[in-house]
Amino acid sequence: MSGYSSPHPPTDGHAPVPPPPGGYAAVPPDTVPPPPPPPPAAGRPGRRALVIGVVVLLLAAAGVAAWFLFFRQPPVPDPEPAAERLAAALQAGTPADVPLVLDTSASPDEQYAQVFEQLRAAVGEEAGTVTVADVTPVEEGDGGTATATATLAWSWPVATDTAWDYETVVRLSYPGATDGEAGEWAAAWDPGVLVPGLEPAERLAVERTEPARGEIVTTTGETLVGITPVHHVGIDKTRPGWDTAAPQLGTVLGLDQAATDDVAARVASAGEKAFVQVITIRDGDPEYDFDAAMAIPGVVGIPDEMPLARSRDFARSVLGTVGEATAEIIEESEGTVRQGDVVGVSGLQAAYDEQLRGVPGLAVTIEPAGEGDEGGASREAFTIEKQDGKPLVVTLDPATQLRAEAALADITDLASAIVAIRPSSGEVLAVASGPGSEGYNTATLGQYPPGSTFKIATSLAMIRSGVTPDTPLPCTPTIAVEGREFRNVPGYPASALGDAVPFRTVFANSCNTAFIAQHQSVTQQQLHDAAASLGLGVEATGFGAAGTMGDVPAEATGTEHAASMIGQGQVLATPLAMATVGASVAAGHTVSPWLVQPENGEAPEAPSGDLTAEEAATLRDLMGGVVREGSGTTLQDVPGIVGAKTGTAQFGDGSKAHVWMVAVTDDLAAAVFIEEGDLASTVAAPVMHEFLTNG
Repeated sequence: MSGYSSPHPPTDGHAPVPPPPGGYAAVPPDTVPPPPPPPPAAGRPGRRALVIGVVVLLLAAAGVAAWFLFFRQPPVPDPEPAAERLAAALQAGTPADVPLVLDTSASPDEQYAQVFEQLRAAVGEEAGTVTVADVTPVEEGDGGTATATATLAWSWPVATDTAWDYETVVRLSYPGATDGEAGEWAAAWDPGVLVPGLEPAERLAVERTEPARGEIVTTTGETLVGITPVHHVGIDKTRPGWDTAAPQLGTVLGLDQAATDDVAARVASAGEKAFVQVITIRDGDPEYDFDAAMAIPGVVGIPDEMPLARSRDFARSVLGTVGEATAEIIEESEGTVRQGDVVGVSGLQAAYDEQLRGVPGLAVTIEPAGEGDEGGASREAFTIEKQDGKPLVVTLDPATQLRAEAALADITDLASAIVAIRPSSGEVLAVASGPGSEGYNTATLGQYPPGSTFKIATSLAMIRSGVTPDTPLPCTPTIAVEGREFRNVPGYPASALGDAVPFRTVFANSCNTAFIAQHQSVTQQQLHDAAASLGLGVEATGFGAAGTMGDVPAEATGTEHAASMIGQGQVLATPLAMATVGASVAAGHTVSPWLVQPENGEAPEAPSGDLTAEEAATLRDLMGGVVREGSGTTLQDVPGIVGAKTGTAQFGDGSKAHVWMVAVTDDLAAAVFIEEGDLASTVAAPVMHEFLTNG
């Protein structure tokens, strides 16, 4: 000990630390360096071993992780997405777009095209669908490989509301991973993937069986439109003389120069082996010299059958025609009509085409690998039996229709029409549009002011307001309404003029001024209602074909209302509507005309009109006066004549007029319309007389 004495004795139980050699200066207590760590205590070697063990375990775990990361195979992927891609490729017709296992050098895409060529043509490009119905669980093999089986559901829309549905099975294989990267599922390719049981080089054949088109028949069973032998006459550019055939054929067929030039142009622009059709002639048609046409070099006639009416013009505008489906018809059919199909293109043929056309039959067969193969035979894959079209029943009476057409035959430069109805049943017996209508259905669609034939409806409104056949009315030469002057038709008999002329005489001679004088006593609404009671201006709900019943406004004032009283102004009617007015008067109740029999075979229900039998009897009496002493005396010799009404309606600047006549016999009501004429009594009345007496 050096004899140094510390002023601060130790308090931690340790001996004081001697100063370093040479001594040192005193250091404050809070700056004294910490003592060095004590040496390891004896008896603690396990702590070092624990640390070494932890390090070893960490290194081992890192090694295992590295092995899993770099050496273990990735998991087998789900095969279903691969099956979905295969189905999409098959639907698109390009199976080679997905991985395939092939045991042949044949192109899968070419095989697909060959197998389905005819079927796709029959149903339309890309019309079939392929979906995945099922995928079996994965079966893992050696080396990371795997297999599965997919079931594919195929559907081909081969007919309306009918599909060919079947399933095929395809084997899927997974090759394992490569360099740690997952592989792709591949499908084992064979023809059976396309059609069950299909062998290499086999294909599908499709045969379409056309149904017989339904006939249009009468309620008594007579055929109006039936299958008729025809010849398609045209110029065949493979025949000698074709280059000079057009003008000769035009002469034989009676074509004008413009039509002949059009034929020549079509022939010149057609392909070198084309057949250019010019006309279809029914066998035995007296209008054309078929033998003379066949004698022209380059002209041929291809035999065929078509649904045709009993003559070229018989009820043509209402029955309609058939022909090859146009691109527009095919598009609107949404797959039910194919190119080359014969369909209705106008009239009833078009309106009821689905019923008349029927459903084609279809046979899908598997054809053997090649011609001449021994033992090869076709195998049936799918069949639909054809369904022939159903007949359409109409109310037309052939004899009545022919009489109507004959009566209009000479009216070639003006639209004209005759409609005839059986009042007791509402059946439409004749719907004829004259040659001057140029194919338009004037009879049921042509709307014109009905003129004085509308006075039947005006008279009903007046009767409902208290007027009787004997009520005296003023019939003056002229009458003014709000500055507009109305007058009677030229030649109006002076004997029927006066300040107090009985209503029956006013009606018989069709005095315009007398009717207009009542415009303040009969409202426009009452006119509208009276017309509706007679079937005019209402919806033709049960008619069954294209037709309208005209229009009678419920609101009109001043001169427009005054004009309505005599069937002009805004009042419109069709020949069908005016024939219905006559039929309602004859029947004693509101008649709803019908042309097409409902599918249940029953006549449509009678309408709930409010025409009374008493009102109808009064109207019949008034119409009888027209024949006895008025503007319809032309019909006095018609058997069973009940009454009539003439009508003249000025149009344009007033110098031209539409002419009408409505007539009623025992159980027949008819309307005649001619687009232009001087007076109904001199123009329409003779046509009506011919119709009612001819035959």
